This record gives sequence, C-alpha cells and structure tokens, in this order.
Amino acid sequence: MKRSTDRILTTHVGSLCRPPDVLEIIRRHDDGADYSPAERATIDREVAGAVRMQADCGIDIPSDGEYSKSSFSAYVQDRLTGFETKPSTEGRRLFDRGRDRKKFADAYVEIDGGASTSVGVVVCSGPIAYRGEAKVAADLAAFKAALQGLNFAEAFMPAVAPGTVELQRRNEYYKTEEEYLFAISGAMKIEYKLIVDAGFILQIDDPRLVTEFDSTDPAPSVEEYQKFAAVRVEALNHALAGLPQDRIRYHVCWGSWHGPHSTDIPLQDILPVVLNIRADAFSIEAANPRHEHEYHVWETVKLPEGRALIPGVIAHTTNHVEHPAFVAERITNYAKIVGRENVIAGVDCGFAQGAGTQRVHPSIMWEKFRMLAEGARLASQQLWRYP
Repeated sequence: MKRSTDRILTTHVGSLCRPPDVLEIIRRHDDGADYSPAERATIDREVAGAVRMQADCGIDIPSDGEYSKSSFSAYVQDRLTGFETKPSTEGRRLFDRGRDRKKFADAYVEIDGGASTSVGVVVCSGPIAYRGEAKVAADLAAFKAALQGLNFAEAFMPAVAPGTVELQRRNEYYKTEEEYLFAISGAMKIEYKLIVDAGFILQIDDPRLVTEFDSTDPAPSVEEYQKFAAVRVEALNHALAGLPQDRIRYHVCWGSWHGPHSTDIPLQDILPVVLNIRADAFSIEAANPRHEHEYHVWETVKLPEGRALIPGVIAHTTNHVEHPAFVAERITNYAKIVGRENVIAGVDCGFAQGAGTQRVHPSIMWEKFRMLAEGARLASQQLWRYP
C-alpha cells in the first residue's frame, strides 16, 4: 500500500451519495437478481463520473462509490446464499437497539423520524455459500474502466467484514454462533480474494466490532467485550489468510446514526484487539465530538511497525464543511505522534451507508473532499515544506 512519502495522501471510506438514476435502479432491484444491461450501463456511467469527481476534488486513493450496492453491508444478500428476510416480532430492525437509544428514547423518536411499525429482519435460514462472483467481476470491470486516464496513487474497493454480517443478521440455522460466524468468513474470503487479485486495495468495513458494545445491555466489562471482539477478529483473519497484508486496509467506526453516542466503547479499550487484524492500514473514525480527542491514545499505544493510520479528519455526519486549516491541524496532530509517512488523511465513514441513507447533500460531500485535499496540502507544507 502507498505511503505519504513526500506529502499527505488523501482517501475516504468508500460509499458515496448515489445519483438519482442509480438510486432508482437499486430501489426496484430484487435481492439476488442481476441488473439488466441497461441498468448496468447506467451504474457504470455514474461510477465513471464519481471517479472523475474524486480526481477533481484531489482524492489520491478513490473508490467506486459502492454505486452498485444497496448498502455497505446489505449488498451481501445478493452474494451469499442462506439468508432471507422475515417480519420482525419486535417491530424494529435487529440493530435498532442499544443503551444509547434506551437512555435517549424520546430523542431517538425524533432522530429516527418516528417509531418503526413494520420492518423486516434478515435471518440465516440455510447453509451459507458465496454466489457473487459475476457481480464482483462487473464492479471490478466498471471501476477499472473508470480509472483509465486518471492519475491516482492507487484505488480501493470496500467489502464488509464477517463479524458485521453476522451481528446484523440473526442465526436460525447453525448450531452455534461461532459456526455461523466462520461460515460467513469462509464465504466472504472469495470476495476478498477477487478484489485483491484484480489489483485493488481491499478495505474491510467493520462497524459492528465496536457498535455491539452499545447494543449489549447491560454493558459488558471491557475484558468481556475484548474477548467477544477477538473472536470476530479471528474470523476476519481467517478470511484474509493467504492474501498479502500490504493490500488490505481495515475500517472501523462507531456507527453513522445521528445520536448522542454516549455509550460508545473508547478507542483505547478496543484498539488492542483491532491491531491484531492482518491489515496494512487502519481507517478509524476520529473527527466527531465524541472521539476527536482520541488521537492522544496513540501517544501510549504504539502503531505497529510498518503499519499506516487513516484517521477521519473530516466528518460525514454534519453539514458543516471543515475549514482546511482545521483539517491540516488534525492531520499534523497524528503525524507528530505516529510519523508523517504513516498518515493518510481520511473520512470518518461513508457518506451513504445505505443507497437511500445519505448523511449530507452530495454537493456538501464533494466540497468536504475538496477541503480534505486542501487541508492535506496545508499539512504537507508544514510537514515537508511541500509546495
């Protein structure tokens, strides 16, 4: 993976706000069904446009925007066997729970725009196997075509972690949760290898590694939760085995919902587990008011030799556009601790976790990217006297 050898490189987390025509295609698409040639051509055209925009904004390491996916995680319904959607007996989705929601119940009614009344829950009701080879191939081909003629340092494609797939879907088939988890791991291994073999950086998206701490009620001890998380890391490393570590980066965040996040697990408590992941770089949420101070954690926890850090230096959950001087300050805070060559400037999370769940307006998203690049330029001036 590239490093910031003479200037701070820029990247993001992957999922971008979908254009209206792509959103309409996804909304009428049934799980497991193939896109028609016309639908695929529309998606490919919009991917090319998104890649050009990333170049224009100054992003050094782009993604395809995940335009073909219904969400960063739900897309696996198209690529794994064994899952189905059933009505929820609780009147809510499996992951619409947690101590933060309990503590601020009235506020969450407003935040969510009203209580859920009719929702489905995805369950595992049969053996899990991978069936998404053709869909991955189409995404890879579109991304490769979009990159032609543009000057990027490299490019990445996200894929969801086994633990996040597991914890967002109820098991009704496998005898144990661990058997269920490792069945997902074995299946997702195929997708991970296809991305790496195509020449892209593989990014693993894994918010549930930390958000399950909030979902557990009563709160577990730190030691209990670390043991829980370690099993999910073991399953991920199993899926990554045999792949070159320097082609893998790992993203973790505390979820993108607009809530207080008062019950998030602190970075210092989960980092010892995260750093056991076979990844070359770690993309970690860091620009929001609940976690921005945690760059100090790296003063006592040493970034492993040869690894890189991709801190979020712009936020995806606010319409405020960060001033480039503030972005540069965030970048230099990290560079002074872990070394300038080990920092790549990133974003807290994707701007659209689901195709229809955009966190800011697309015009704001692109402006944030421009300020990310400008902030990286200012930081590079300070760190290298970069022109």
